[in-house]
Amino acid sequence: MNKDVAIIGSGNAFFKDEGVGLYAVKYLKENYEFTPEIEFVDGGTLGFLLMPLLQEYKEVVIVNTASEEGKEAGKITVKSCNEFLEGTLVKKTANEVEIAEMLQICSMAEYMADTVLVSIVPEDIISVEVGLTTALRDIWQDYINTVLEVLQQSGVKAKRREDKISLDDILHTFAYPSIEHGRGF
Repeated sequence: MNKDVAIIGSGNAFFKDEGVGLYAVKYLKENYEFTPEIEFVDGGTLGFLLMPLLQEYKEVVIVNTASEEGKEAGKITVKSCNEFLEGTLVKKTANEVEIAEMLQICSMAEYMADTVLVSIVPEDIISVEVGLTTALRDIWQDYINTVLEVLQQSGVKAKRREDKISLDDILHTFAYPSIEHGRGF
């Protein structure tokens, strides 16, 4: 079965809130079934290496942090690629810079997937720690629901699995990856 929609978790799991995109996509993959099926991508800090995905799929949802001037931690935004590039992105991390530059380059290509970014303003992207600040934990379910709404607008239906995996369980997989499963997805 061809998958038309990809969801990419972007960020660095080792710098506290910067890993929120990775945690969210892993949480969605573990806790929901999607119809039609979607592709889950651990984009980590791949930046430019994600470019082929933007030409392979019809629709791409990037889930990440976006530092924006004047916006407080936990502020969730949903932006098209153009809105994201025209916005007030501060680019505080190498990953934020690479995602923005990758999108700029891809937007000039002959074909680019319809791309939406679901971003959240981080509070702490400096602490070397797998986890989330209280500000992002407090808004976690809203963030997940926002991503689900974006997927629904793309025609993707989500059904929650009965055996729920908690956010803390997801964080644990990033902090203590097993040899068998590796980090992430």
